[in-house]
Amino acid sequence: MQTSFRSLLLAGAIATLCALTVALAVGATARPQVLFATPAAGSVTTSTFNPGVITNGDAIVSKTPDIGFVSAGIESMQPTATAAQRDLADKAAKLIARVKALGVPDKDLNTAGYSVSPNYVEPYPTLNGYRASEQLQLKWHDVNTVGKVLDALVQEGGATQVGVGFGLADPKAAQAEARSLAIGDARSRAQAMASAAGVKLGSVLRISDLSASGVMPSYKDFAPAAGSTATQVPVGQLDVQVTVEVDFAIA
Repeated sequence: MQTSFRSLLLAGAIATLCALTVALAVGATARPQVLFATPAAGSVTTSTFNPGVITNGDAIVSKTPDIGFVSAGIESMQPTATAAQRDLADKAAKLIARVKALGVPDKDLNTAGYSVSPNYVEPYPTLNGYRASEQLQLKWHDVNTVGKVLDALVQEGGATQVGVGFGLADPKAAQAEARSLAIGDARSRAQAMASAAGVKLGSVLRISDLSASGVMPSYKDFAPAAGSTATQVPVGQLDVQVTVEVDFAIA
């Protein structure tokens, strides 16, 4: 009898222990999991500062222009748009024929502008006709005779508006020369700054060209001379300017 009672108590204790174990397991599963990670050695990054000297350099190289950019304009004012356009076509044919007679090839002649529009006067809007205009542009490779070209375009070609600008047919060589001088100017400035700061100038880290691309000619309007006096067009010098930014390390 005592043995059976003891067995019963032991079985109950085991059942209670199992139930408690299951309850603890369920409770542990229901809790949110929190993970803690220890940073690995060397995982913390720090920004590094590289001391240096940053300077700008400028240079100007003067060259004699070797090409002229000539503009020649014509216009017509007529009561109707059709009449203005037809009259302009006749004038343009005469002007283009004179340009080609000067020896200008087709590749050096182009149309820079063309328009036909009503012309209003006061009291506005009072229509008093139509204005048609055309602008031609040509390249002239002998800058010393550009004045004779302007005279021919006006006196024989019928142009009513003329202008000329000068440039370099191939500006890359002048730009390269100026760029080299600009970098030398930047190095000279950086060396002076480094000496004043008591440090030694190191190697070049970066170079940026801050110059505007190309060399654009500047146009001037001329009034070709009437009669036998030829128009004088001084050519002068063309300045090619380059600006660079150079970053030097400090040794």
